[in-house]
Amino acid sequence: MKTRVSGDVAHCRTVTPPGANAVKLSILMPVFNEEERLERALDAALKVEYPCEIELIVVDDGSRDRTAEILANYADDRVNPLRHPRNRGKGAAIRTAANKATGDYLIILDADLEYDPADIPTLLTPVLDGRAEVVFGNRTFGSHSSYSFWYVMGNKAITTAANVLYNCYLSDLETCFKLMPLPLYRSLRIASHGFGMEAEVTAKLLQRGIRPYEVPVSYRARTREEGKKITWKDGVEALWILGRERVTARRPRSAR
Repeated sequence: MKTRVSGDVAHCRTVTPPGANAVKLSILMPVFNEEERLERALDAALKVEYPCEIELIVVDDGSRDRTAEILANYADDRVNPLRHPRNRGKGAAIRTAANKATGDYLIILDADLEYDPADIPTLLTPVLDGRAEVVFGNRTFGSHSSYSFWYVMGNKAITTAANVLYNCYLSDLETCFKLMPLPLYRSLRIASHGFGMEAEVTAKLLQRGIRPYEVPVSYRARTREEGKKITWKDGVEALWILGRERVTARRPRSAR
């Protein structure tokens, strides 16, 4: 299936609807030490009634708990488990999953149960309707859904930086829910190994003039005690990546 890799959030160009029967969605799930939540996350993802065919590619990113055992014993033909012998980071895990994916589109779904996979069909709707090819899930933070005040402010600061640097108006750059054509994701050549991949994906899309279509999604942040891994250092890295990609794109080709 041919896909067009451009779009605009304010003025979406006409896109030929691929139709549910013509689309296969690859759900990419990076996992690191999530034995307490992994089985529930798999069950939640697979019980959703999707409007198209799906596959769930799970990458065990060097977990030291029972993650590998849980995946080995999980019986569902839609699940394709992969493993890194050592922890390499979310970006590396997604790269491994994307290289093995066979779908037309992909979406990232963390195994931490902060996002509800029941929202994925909502992200697919603009694609199947022909309104968009890149769709981001927009979180609405509230007292029950935010990890902390500084976490929310950090997310807003990173998103604002992207909006200023790339002259756009995104609402939630760091969202896990990023849906796009698989060939487009591969063409971005994401180099970040860790959480910085979120900023790099968005920066490279914006640099190409692609404005993601945004739809609201539900969200419940877990606490440090529950296993939340992202820190302020990841926020600093995200800002650096946004600036790096902007400066790099402005350099003459002869200077690269």
